[in-house]
Amino acid sequence: MLTTIQAEDYEVQYLPETNEVVFQGSLRLSGAEEYQPIVDLLERLISDQNTHICLDLRKLDFLNSSGINILSKFVINVRKRNTIEVTVKGSKAIPWQSKSLKNLQRLMPNLKLEIE
Repeated sequence: MLTTIQAEDYEVQYLPETNEVVFQGSLRLSGAEEYQPIVDLLERLISDQNTHICLDLRKLDFLNSSGINILSKFVINVRKRNTIEVTVKGSKAIPWQSKSLKNLQRLMPNLKLEIE
């Protein structure tokens, strides 16, 4: 399984020992096609029968609407399965996170949101 997706502006790294996906940098990709490697990684986590998945966004300075859409679809897919706990870690220091990450919790009420 691909564990690191890297480009000039961002890095998405999967840590298999903790089932954690760490996002860093600035995700300004244009549309679903450019986000596909990240989508594939997230879908693989769902299909691998994990019981807990953590998305660590604390070092993600920017996420555009296409990226928020990708995360929203991921949360909806997890909610449909009803077998996976999701934790999303965010940072109060990054303005977009408080508002946008709360919307993920609306999509999946039992999502654990940790904004530090």
